[in-house]
Amino acid sequence: MTATPWQHIQLTALGGPEMLQLVTEPTLPEPGPAQVRVKVLTAGTGFTDTIIRRGQYPGVKQKPPFTPGYDWFGVVDALGSGVSTLQPGDCVADMPVIGGYTQYLVADAGRVIHCPAGLNPAEAVCMILSYTTAWQMLTRECSLQPGDSILVHAAGGAVGTALLELARELGLTVYGTASSGKHELVRSFGATPIDYHSTDFVAEINRLTGGRGVQAVFDTIGGHNWARSYRCLAKGGKLVGFGALQLTTGEESVAGLLWGFAKLLGLWRCLPDGRQTGFYNIQSRREKHPQEFRDDVMTLMQWLKEGRLHPAVAEVRPLAEAAEVHRLIDAGAVPGKIVLDCQA
Repeated sequence: MTATPWQHIQLTALGGPEMLQLVTEPTLPEPGPAQVRVKVLTAGTGFTDTIIRRGQYPGVKQKPPFTPGYDWFGVVDALGSGVSTLQPGDCVADMPVIGGYTQYLVADAGRVIHCPAGLNPAEAVCMILSYTTAWQMLTRECSLQPGDSILVHAAGGAVGTALLELARELGLTVYGTASSGKHELVRSFGATPIDYHSTDFVAEINRLTGGRGVQAVFDTIGGHNWARSYRCLAKGGKLVGFGALQLTTGEESVAGLLWGFAKLLGLWRCLPDGRQTGFYNIQSRREKHPQEFRDDVMTLMQWLKEGRLHPAVAEVRPLAEAAEVHRLIDAGAVPGKIVLDCQA
């Protein structure tokens, strides 16, 4: 063990942001066989992390204390025995679901994704959870063609803005629901904003599309909202549910969410109207299709390297401010994504 102090965030108990504490460790972790030690440069933050913090994320069974953090970007710091595919200094990234809010970690060499050198670490970490979620929903969950129209809910958020930018790359017409304070951000990606506070988005989509509807809706709101989103679809269109923000904000009950989920995956599929539904989860899809996940992350990292992508990074904050970042996320006050600088 190397006697170098390092820090990470620990979730001491399920609950509010105050449960996130900065912890100092006296010695660096050592990689075992087929492992690498990574110096983490940046960690992403988002609603998924806050759901895990509250104990409401079905993919995390581990009980506190543990280090949260869905995704990270860093450089290889040390090699375990038998590792020949990576070298110290190589840029790497991963999506472990928990563990990213840290200055150092140990990971399996075969699982981390080798990334191009020279990337902005704050932008690079956006490519993992946020942009890969958006890319896979647009290209692997749907069959969209240039000129097709889509509706994106929570369009001013981390995944929302990724959907806007990637949809623009694909030549799609995009409508996005967002609070009025995020409309300028939505417009900056070439999308048409819809204020969900003051406007019935179903009626507005009907008006904007001349009654035709959109070819796809990406809905992270949950429960009752899915039924309304379904009404926005054109014949042959697809509704993709990928989250439940209203559960974390208290606007939706677990029972309401489950009923909405049942309708999304079951009842609506029986309707003979040519419309489709599905639910997307990046982690479960990665486990089923690991090579597709790796390919998609590498594609997005290369596009970032080429200057094709410009993720909406709202702020870069020190690792020690993780609890304050969670308070902002809980309040829905983040336009785009806040990134943690793990070495600040």
